[in-house]
Amino acid sequence: MKQTSRILSTYSADAFGVASSLFELGGMVIIHDASGCNSTYTTHDEPRWFDMDSMLFVSAISELEAIMGDDQKLISDIVKEANRFHPRFIAIAATPIPAMTGFDAESVAMQIENETGIPSFGFNTTGMKTYVSGASQAFLKLAERFARKEVSKANNHVMNILGLTPLDFSTNGQCESLCKLFTEHGWTVNATLAMNTNWEAIENMGTADVNLVVSATGREAAEYLKETFGTPFVECVPYGKALTEKLLDVMEQLSQGKDASIDFAFENDTNAHDFIIGEEIASLSLAKALELEHNRHFKVLCPTNEGSLLRPIDRYTPYEEDIVDALEGAETVISDPIYRNILTDQIRFIPLAHEAFSGRIYRKDIPNLIGDISYISEKL
Repeated sequence: MKQTSRILSTYSADAFGVASSLFELGGMVIIHDASGCNSTYTTHDEPRWFDMDSMLFVSAISELEAIMGDDQKLISDIVKEANRFHPRFIAIAATPIPAMTGFDAESVAMQIENETGIPSFGFNTTGMKTYVSGASQAFLKLAERFARKEVSKANNHVMNILGLTPLDFSTNGQCESLCKLFTEHGWTVNATLAMNTNWEAIENMGTADVNLVVSATGREAAEYLKETFGTPFVECVPYGKALTEKLLDVMEQLSQGKDASIDFAFENDTNAHDFIIGEEIASLSLAKALELEHNRHFKVLCPTNEGSLLRPIDRYTPYEEDIVDALEGAETVISDPIYRNILTDQIRFIPLAHEAFSGRIYRKDIPNLIGDISYISEKL
């Protein structure tokens, strides 16, 4: 019963991570599930749904189709709509029922591509993992399939920002703030994968001198781009002035062919009683920003993914029970407001809403911390 959540919410599922990462790019995305199940994503996790057109469908699989494994109906329906809408690509994301019945999304996608000539992807998502897994797969597929191999680097401070979805950065201006920050410091922002970007920028991702990974969802794509084009990358969100300065210095060194990265470690203060709960890169970046500006040491509890950046003092906490145990003795907690329900009144709580966790409930309260963490500083 350890996987049961009695009080807390769950993070957006892997299939929704696929949908979010591909939402703006002119493709057809099919969530393979029962009728109406896409509304869980569109009305709670997708703030762009009411303001932006996107070819997002649900397969409306019936009980009989699931039991009998009638994949041909799904294929025929997708081919019919693809010939009608002419999408740039087709993506199929599975959910728990198809996963339990042995649905092979990759094989179905291959058949659809053979019939339509449209690049097609199948994601064998299960609904049992978080959005980080699904979005990571989608961003990797985009880089593998569409980043042009024959490109030349200008060596003129060109960068990509990888791992941008509203699940981590909402639609409150954080994407725009990131672009403005780096532009003001002499960088040309090519692709912002995948918010407010264009298709040409995605095709030209290999021209960048440096890739900035702002969420664990962009890590696999960054590793592929490094292997294919030799593009170095750094993982960090520029929260606050001091961390932003460090990040800009690291990026400059990387652009010159030097080895550099953000050092998130601090002296092994196992007695620290302050915690940040959330996605790996964002949480570690905020912890570093608070250390640099306030000399406060925060441990990170990461429920979204078992990340490679986590320090020995941090913990991967996928289940509610893990989080409750880890917070024993906590004095300050920074996290989504839903976590307040498992904390005692003696703990100082600083709300930092996370769209992938609480959906639209606290969307209007999500702060923009890019380059300025005063929202947090004022509450410490």
